[in-house]
Amino acid sequence: MARRAQHHGSRDFVRTPDERFENLPDYPFTANYFEVDGLRMHYVDEGPRDASPVLLLHGEPSWSFLYRHMIPALTDAGHRAIAIDLIGFGKSDKPTRQTDYTVARHVGWLQSLIDHLALEDITLFGQDWGSTLGLLLATTNDERFSRIVIGNGLLHGKDGLETKRGLVHLWRAFTRWSPWVPVGQVVSRAAGRLLTEAERRAYDAPFPSREFLAGVRAFPQLIPMSSKDPATPANVAAWQALARWNKPFLTVYSDGDPILGDLDVLFQQRVPGAHGQPHVRLEGGHFLQEVSGPEIARRIHDLIAAT
Repeated sequence: MARRAQHHGSRDFVRTPDERFENLPDYPFTANYFEVDGLRMHYVDEGPRDASPVLLLHGEPSWSFLYRHMIPALTDAGHRAIAIDLIGFGKSDKPTRQTDYTVARHVGWLQSLIDHLALEDITLFGQDWGSTLGLLLATTNDERFSRIVIGNGLLHGKDGLETKRGLVHLWRAFTRWSPWVPVGQVVSRAAGRLLTEAERRAYDAPFPSREFLAGVRAFPQLIPMSSKDPATPANVAAWQALARWNKPFLTVYSDGDPILGDLDVLFQQRVPGAHGQPHVRLEGGHFLQEVSGPEIARRIHDLIAAT
């Protein structure tokens, strides 16, 4: 079944068996893999290779399955769509110790992949942790990113999740101490619609047993809640870079996200490139791609066409 291996003498990881991903609804995409730091990273790469890429980054606790309705909409419009499975999620390898996951490592793994693919003129779409990691990546590679679209996302710092400490601590405690994290149920309850049984199984597919959940359990503990957190300086630097960001910056949030749904105004107020853009709040929950995926793709296309 699951494969356990060693890397650098200390890092254990597991690899979800391929049969767990068979016959997923609306997910016919070819699997692509890239080795980074001794780990296999999965990504979907669809559409013309000579088109400017749209980089789709998921968050907690989802994977590239979340983008199954956006990928064909983007490629039908002539774009190259690249949806990455973060290390610890989806078809990517999963280190089994929570301490193997840090914000800096996640950004470094993403950096290695965009370097490997030699991506330029990138349009970023990030949601949840995908927005945080994507913004940290984009602000340190500003010459390679041409546009940013954020959906139900944030960059940590003052006036962010710090105002919702109760919810953060509750999620932290649950993912840390619960014997099992029902990923499919979590996504279904926060999608803005009830997922089908097949869709819930697809979100559960990467995690056949507890040892596969270290990445899911780690993310809530990585939320920087004070100036002393190791990830705080990078977030502060990214906010400073965004204060000078004059390229197109669009927020596409939802009307049903009680956690991040009101944080779009921070970007609209603080990022020069967000001024005058057609910001919108669409139908959906926290995982707004499940309800409004094709509409998000259309708005990404319109932004690219206009710039």
